[in-house]
Amino acid sequence: MKAKLLKQKIYFQIFRAVTFVIVVFLFIMIFTFISNGIEAINWTFLTDKPRQGMTQGGIFPAITGTLILTLLTMVFTIPIGIASAIYLVEYAGESRLVQIINSAITNLAGVPSIIHGLFGFGLFVTFLRLGTSILSGALTLFLLVLPIVIAASREALLTVPKSFREGSLALGATKWQSIRSNVLPYGLPGILTGVILAVARAAGETAPILLTATFFYSAGAPAIPTSILDGTMALPTHIYYMATQSPNPVLVRPITYGTALVLLMLVLSLNLVAMVIRAKYRRGRRW
Repeated sequence: MKAKLLKQKIYFQIFRAVTFVIVVFLFIMIFTFISNGIEAINWTFLTDKPRQGMTQGGIFPAITGTLILTLLTMVFTIPIGIASAIYLVEYAGESRLVQIINSAITNLAGVPSIIHGLFGFGLFVTFLRLGTSILSGALTLFLLVLPIVIAASREALLTVPKSFREGSLALGATKWQSIRSNVLPYGLPGILTGVILAVARAAGETAPILLTATFFYSAGAPAIPTSILDGTMALPTHIYYMATQSPNPVLVRPITYGTALVLLMLVLSLNLVAMVIRAKYRRGRRW
C-alpha cells in the first residue's frame, strides 16, 4: 500500500513539473511577443494597409482575410460536422464499418497541416481550377478542421444518457424530435467547445492557406476582398512572409512581432471562450 502511495506521489510530482514547464514556456513566449511587438500596435497598425513594400502601414487586409477565411470555413464545417456526428451516434449503429469510419476521423485529426495544404492545392487550386483564392483556402481548412468538429460533437453526444432518448421515444416522439429536443441541448456545450477549438486552429494555420489562398503583397489589392475567388492576405502567412521574404527583415521585425501578437491574442481569446464553455458545462449549467 505504501509503495502504491509513493508511486502515486511520484507521478503527481512529474505531472506538476511538466505542467510548470509548459506554463513557463507559455509565459516566455507571450512575454517575447509583447516586448517585441507592443510598440508596433496602434490604431493605424490595425486599420491601415501595408505601404512602402510592407515596411510601413498596417495589417488590416491580413486581419480581414483571416476573419473571412475562418468564417467561410465554419460555414462549411459546422453544419456538416454536427450532422455527421449525429448520424454516426444516433443512426449508424455500431457496425464494423462505423468503427472504421470513427478511427479514420480520429486519425485525420492528427494529419499534419502541410499534407492538407498539398491536397487542397492539388484538388481545389489545380484540378478544380479555383486558383489561389479564398474559396480554395476555406475548403482546404474545412477538410483540416472537419475531423475535429465531428470527433468533439460525437463525444458530446455520447455523454447524453440513453434514458433521455428512451423517455422521449416512450412518450411518442419521433427519433428526430427526441434528438432535437433532448439530445442536442444536453450535448450543446461540448459541441460548441469543439467548434471554437476548430475555429482557433483554422485562424492560426499557415501551411494550408499558404498554398491555396494567400499572396505576399499587392499594392493594388483592396483592403477587403470583393469575391471569394480572389486571393487575400492573412495573419499567419503575413508573419511567414515578413520573416522570410522581406528584403529588410530587421526593418520589418517590429511589424512581424506585432502581427504575431495580434494573431496570438486572437487564438488565445478563442481558446479562453472554449475554456469558459467547458467550465460551465462541468458545473452543469443550462444553456
